[in-house]
Amino acid sequence: MSRWLCIFLFVCCASRVAVAAPADDEMGRFIADKGLLDKLERVRTRVADKASDLVLNAMGFLGVPYRRGGNSAETGFDCSGFVRAMYEQTVGLVLPRKADEQAAATQAIDRKDLQPGDLVFFNTMRRAFSHVGIYVGEGKFIHSPKPGAQVRVEDMGVAYWSRRFDGARRVQTAAVPAFDPQAAQP
Repeated sequence: MSRWLCIFLFVCCASRVAVAAPADDEMGRFIADKGLLDKLERVRTRVADKASDLVLNAMGFLGVPYRRGGNSAETGFDCSGFVRAMYEQTVGLVLPRKADEQAAATQAIDRKDLQPGDLVFFNTMRRAFSHVGIYVGEGKFIHSPKPGAQVRVEDMGVAYWSRRFDGARRVQTAAVPAFDPQAAQP
């Protein structure tokens, strides 16, 4: 898939996100009177912009080769090194180094709630959370897959990924909690 097609798909997906108008009730009137809807929209826009920047930045690394333990474009990336580098470069957050540690340090979400920039985890080595990628929208994710391959976008609906899906996580941009090895155990 070409870089521009990926970017187009992301923009289309991101444009579907909207803030619902307040209900015609007491709480809705309170929100409107206090101008909270405008503030909520500004926060939503900032969050969407960060997710957009994250995905667009990640797309810029399509084709970088896989390298076990790699964490830069110069040396290559492994899956968790890629995710860690994208979050550090784009959002300024330093995630833990290993995929299972990244899962433990982020908030679990339902697959149906995935948004661009969320993390998706897979069991590719007969253990939970052994592979990680960044969700880009429309059921697709970007990752550094395996030795001999390069950073690429894949469809989560493909049988291989669908059977191995381990869960989705959201990175809390305010703070990433400290890694707890006990929480990483399945």
